Amino acid sequence: MMASPKTLNATNLSALGAARLAELLLELAQGDAAMKRRLRLELASQTGGTDVAAEIRKRLASIARSKSFLDWNKVRPLAQDLDTQRSAIMTHVAPAHPGEAFELLWRLIDMAPAIYDRCDDSNGTVGSVFSQALEDIGDIAPQARLDPVRLADRIHEALCANDYGQFDGLIPLMAEALGTDGLTMLKAKFEELAARPPAISDNDSRKVVAIGPRGAMFKDDYAARHQARLVHSALADIADAMGDVDGYAALHSEADQANPAIAARIAERLLASGRPEDALAALMRAEVGMGVGGHWPEWQRVRIDALEASGRIGDAQHERWQTFERNLNKEYLKAFIKRLPDFDDIEAESKALAYASRFPDFHQALSFLVEWPAIDDAARMILARHAELNGDHYWLLGSAAEAMEQRHPLAATLILRAMIDFSLDKARYKRYPHAARHLQTCTHLDSKIYDYGEHADHQSYMVGLKARHGRKSGFWNA
Repeated sequence: MMASPKTLNATNLSALGAARLAELLLELAQGDAAMKRRLRLELASQTGGTDVAAEIRKRLASIARSKSFLDWNKVRPLAQDLDTQRSAIMTHVAPAHPGEAFELLWRLIDMAPAIYDRCDDSNGTVGSVFSQALEDIGDIAPQARLDPVRLADRIHEALCANDYGQFDGLIPLMAEALGTDGLTMLKAKFEELAARPPAISDNDSRKVVAIGPRGAMFKDDYAARHQARLVHSALADIADAMGDVDGYAALHSEADQANPAIAARIAERLLASGRPEDALAALMRAEVGMGVGGHWPEWQRVRIDALEASGRIGDAQHERWQTFERNLNKEYLKAFIKRLPDFDDIEAESKALAYASRFPDFHQALSFLVEWPAIDDAARMILARHAELNGDHYWLLGSAAEAMEQRHPLAATLILRAMIDFSLDKARYKRYPHAARHLQTCTHLDSKIYDYGEHADHQSYMVGLKARHGRKSGFWNA
């Protein structure tokens, strides 16, 4: 079926001809500054990327000169303007002039502090443009043939003035363009910065910038901590970019390496560099920390990967099963079963489902069985342990009931009743419309249930419900 000639699409519009379309564009652009700028960029692109670059440079300079605070309704147009310039750089300048495109993108990102100072970007509209520009600059930097020495200087200066986070993640993006020489120079600059921390004053006139649980934080203390974090982050990124695993580990003190989260980061890098035994040793330094409480999933994950990489397949499988038993983690169970021989996997799955059905935390077990999926096992568990149903877990029970409606209507009904009873017993009136809908589903499911067993049939349940909550009109009239 052909589209109507009145339909707005490229084919129909092109039939108007270039002259008529140009007239319409000029008419539409009257009073629309953003459209005029876009049209000028498109016209400039006809003569090459150099003319487009000149137009973009002028527009960025104009935005940079503005000082007035922007009301909320002007933030989005500004973001669209910035993104138009960013897109034009990548579309019209970067293909033929990557060095020029790099400079323009850097200029755009460098404007971030001044722009943030004069607008409220709490929804991240402007920030998303800067983030994309940073990704773009990482893409074109290798083609721009930049001088590593100058680039190292620029990156160092940018990160030292990165008050709004506009250059976060810059080093990994620039690693290829920097090369080994540039990364080495950048490392030396941050090591030099680490060697001269800000001076801490000891007089009574120190400026307090915050009050926390540990007391006052002074301006010079804050500056010292900020610099230390900056140096640590930069040197860690440089070590990763250079593949220097030992250098990365050396950035962390012995106390830090006893932290399971940090130990996991170090071990993961050792594992990626083909050193599984060293990875296991790094993890062992935090084994005491694992035993004093807390949730450290990365430590466990990396340990299992390291065990397998070192050839200790049985130990890795043992830990996968233990991890599953602790918290019914389905990903570990899948990994465990995947590595079993044929037929053993069926037996292991049956054992796991039986274990889950007996798991002390009823709702965690139900969530696992529904997600696996093992709906038959979940239904059997509902019938056997229905007294443990907590109708307040609506985010889980709703989907569980829906999954059981077709093949296990009684189990689904018991779940729905639990949510209905909780809502009414606790007078959660905002849930009454949902409870009323659940009751309608129970009525529908009644025709599919031939034996309620020890449970009240639908009619008896309705009688009891009206006896207990007959005056709650918000439910009955929902």
